[in-house]
Amino acid sequence: MTAQDLPLKGIRVIDYSHFLAGPFMGRCLAAMGAEVIKVERPKAGDAGRAHGYFKDGQSGYFLQQNMGKQGLCIDLRDKRGLDMMMKLIDTADVFIENYRPGALERLGLGYIELSARNPKLIYCSVSAYGHTGPYADRPGFGLIAEAMSGALAQLGNPGEPPPLLRMPLADMYTGIHGVAAINAALVGRASSGRGQHIDLALYDCMVSMHDYAVQRYFLSGGVDLPKQTGSGQPDSTVYGVFPAKDGNLVIAAQVDDAWRRLASLIGGDVLASDQRFTTPAARNAHYAEAMEIVRSWALSQPSRDACLAALEAVGVPSAPVQTIEEVVEDPQIHARGMLVEQEHPVLGKVTLPNLPFRFSDCDTTIRTPAPLLGQDNRRIAASLGLSAELVEAMVRDGVLYNEAAVQE
Repeated sequence: MTAQDLPLKGIRVIDYSHFLAGPFMGRCLAAMGAEVIKVERPKAGDAGRAHGYFKDGQSGYFLQQNMGKQGLCIDLRDKRGLDMMMKLIDTADVFIENYRPGALERLGLGYIELSARNPKLIYCSVSAYGHTGPYADRPGFGLIAEAMSGALAQLGNPGEPPPLLRMPLADMYTGIHGVAAINAALVGRASSGRGQHIDLALYDCMVSMHDYAVQRYFLSGGVDLPKQTGSGQPDSTVYGVFPAKDGNLVIAAQVDDAWRRLASLIGGDVLASDQRFTTPAARNAHYAEAMEIVRSWALSQPSRDACLAALEAVGVPSAPVQTIEEVVEDPQIHARGMLVEQEHPVLGKVTLPNLPFRFSDCDTTIRTPAPLLGQDNRRIAASLGLSAELVEAMVRDGVLYNEAAVQE
């Protein structure tokens, strides 16, 4: 498989979404070879363009989630713009949107309307609560889903407000579910000949991520609830964050073999054979004592790196709590190609995080930057058969809009 033969070559995706979950889906599909056309509204475009970090008027947030796409900025309130959009959708395989349920129906862009025009269309909707249920009409962002799902309630120190996750877990997790569902729908369409509607909710995705809390609740008859436990995990002793003299590290010694190796390192045979800690249940019953022993050992070492070297030498899983500066300098990150450089028409060279999937026969690294607002208006319009006179009139009237940096 060559670089020209990526898995989704020949698939056209209309990305009519904003901020994060939807744009991330489009970015992933573009990396897999789909032609992704980012559709935005004049004159601000995707709300993500107004979200920092900014340099020279360009949003790094937008650049990261929209690389590899073509850019169309069109006013759908004008009949000419809506007609052009419909022509574009007629040629599409996938339509991605993340508006509140019902919003696109008012424009004639709902699933029922578009599937009647294009029965093969796979229409993927992302919303806070989904298109059904008593909360369907409520607005929401990733933070709302993270709070509603019970995830935040488990974070932080007892009795304190939980901290924010500081990474968009609900949006990114929903986005990658969307990628999986769209690809599955494309496979299904090959035999059925028909597309379908994919209804994704941030809230649903967050609840589905619980690996322990929900099962624990039901299996205990509703008695056993996860609690805030700070930097440790009392149900998995020793598993948590520990301070060293010049930084923090994590240690994962919750299984018996790892605990014995850790105990032998920090307390010799006496600690390794201590009956308070010889089984998972015993360690959990003596959680505070076990954590204090490990914490005291880590603080007694000359440095965080000295702790890590000692732990690595005896095979105890551990890692530094790295800063972003340390992450981007990490040789493992460079070896895995997890940073991608692109040439942007305004910013010059930009470096952004890559996507994590690796294919054996093709390179899915996106080298083309996110589009400027309205960057491909004229080319897309011409490809749909619009006359030069009509395109010029739409540009003159602002139905097709582009930012000043676009070279016309």
